[in-house]
Amino acid sequence: MSIFTAISDPVRRDILALLRDGEQPAGALVDTLALPQPNVSKHLKALHTAGLVRIRIDGPRRLYSLDTAPLAELDEWLAPYRAFWAGKLDALGDHLSRSD
Repeated sequence: MSIFTAISDPVRRDILALLRDGEQPAGALVDTLALPQPNVSKHLKALHTAGLVRIRIDGPRRLYSLDTAPLAELDEWLAPYRAFWAGKLDALGDHLSRSD
């Protein structure tokens, strides 16, 4: 699964947001998201497959954490769009300044 496919789902984006605060067991994610455990597990598997989530086994628990390295690919893809919009916003600012 590509990073783009992985982040296209709102539940997976919610999981990534929760993992920004640090490592969490699957059960905590289930409780916070108020979703059935199989659904959360399915999304965690997809995020792991895309390389966005690491799994650490601690006895009977699986602990999940965010792996931000693949987000560099997304950042690289977004760069030309940021440049495009920065130029447009600068031009709008200039236009508004001249209109005053």
